Amino acid sequence: MVTEHTVRTFSSELKALDQSIDAMGKLAIAQIGDALKAIVQRDLEMARTVVLKDRSVDELEHEVDRMTVRLLALRQPVALDLRVIVAALRVSIDLERIADYAANVAKRVEDLNEVPMEEPIGQIVRMGEHAQEMLADVLRAYLNRDADLALRVWHRDDEMDRMYTSLLCTLRGYMTGDQHAVTPCSHLLLVAKCMERMGDHVTNIAEHVQFLVCGTCHHQMAGKDNVLCTGE
Repeated sequence: MVTEHTVRTFSSELKALDQSIDAMGKLAIAQIGDALKAIVQRDLEMARTVVLKDRSVDELEHEVDRMTVRLLALRQPVALDLRVIVAALRVSIDLERIADYAANVAKRVEDLNEVPMEEPIGQIVRMGEHAQEMLADVLRAYLNRDADLALRVWHRDDEMDRMYTSLLCTLRGYMTGDQHAVTPCSHLLLVAKCMERMGDHVTNIAEHVQFLVCGTCHHQMAGKDNVLCTGE
């Protein structure tokens, strides 16, 4: 028999799951910001700190994994409760990958310190800031169960793709005009790809919010004319 105490305990466990996701998201946002500062300020010590802090995000992902397995095994949730647990597990994976990309960017700071090209560095920073803003908004969408906001964030990845394409054109121009620019441009390309992949993982999270709130598969969001829904 389901008692009031059981219901309260389950609710508190689901809340704890959200709190862990919130902590992961805030860490990932901070990691992106610190990686960008390290690039702009040419700060190798800050870059090393970003790499070391990636372990904290990994630990939180393991915590979410343990919590979701326990909840699935002991609570046997259905409907919305089941979607909450599954979505949390999926979101934690994407957050961990975003933090990994921030760490990868930080690992390239020493190489970027040798790059004299201010224009592409500025484009890299704008891409990172855009990813950071998207992540902050999609995290809010997840915590507030806001499918409308999640869809808006999902559409903003188009701008990330445009920035990435623009940067590729800029770097192609440098490499065509100067063979000595090939190595530094290669470093910039790797960092830009990390930024672009961050945006892709943010759109994944937006799709998980859609699944959580609406109970629909993520491919239904891909139609750009997605009809917003209300939760159960």
